[in-house]
Amino acid sequence: MLVDDQHLVRAGLRMLCETAADLEVVAEAPGGAEAVRLAGRTEPDVILMDLRMPGMDGIRATTAILAARPGTRILALTTFDDDDHLYPALAAGMCGFLVKDASPTDLLDGIRRAAAGDRPFSPEVLRRVVDTAVAARAPRPDRRTRPPAPEVELTGREAEVLRLVAEGLSNTEIAGHLHIGVTTVKTHIANLLSKTGAGNRVKLAVYGLGPAGGRSEDRR
Repeated sequence: MLVDDQHLVRAGLRMLCETAADLEVVAEAPGGAEAVRLAGRTEPDVILMDLRMPGMDGIRATTAILAARPGTRILALTTFDDDDHLYPALAAGMCGFLVKDASPTDLLDGIRRAAAGDRPFSPEVLRRVVDTAVAARAPRPDRRTRPPAPEVELTGREAEVLRLVAEGLSNTEIAGHLHIGVTTVKTHIANLLSKTGAGNRVKLAVYGLGPAGGRSEDRR
């Protein structure tokens, strides 16, 4: 199944898949909600899933689909011009990442590898995964004088924002979800980065997904 909010992208992917005798496109969806509905009806083996779509995005759609059909292989299909969605997508259960400008051969090979149980990653994505992992393990210059706290105290609102960051939502989506302004969201994220010591949004998302996701204070 092909999931992308751009009709031309879906049409191009369909044409590509139709050149392969061993692949069949059973459904197309312009958004996450439709993908969830069609996945239950058509039961695809592999889903090529765009990440950033209006309404239900690819990460939330992946979570819903895998909850009902855990054997489905879902590949992220992305332009990958930022790191915000990488770890939340993997945490949601996606089995690999392919970039939209990959060669036709690499895209078809990625679909076949996913169907066979492998975890295909475009080289550009794999490099970023490795770079992020190496950066996360690198000691900070002031490590001896400022050891990381084992537990971080968060306000109730900060805990909510952290959870949504970990789910891969953008600042605008978080603001809409919590009914607050985008500027307020940015302030909460800045506070979270300072409290957790996360160097960027990706590491903050990883922190939110981990067991030490911070203890929330009820300040109501």
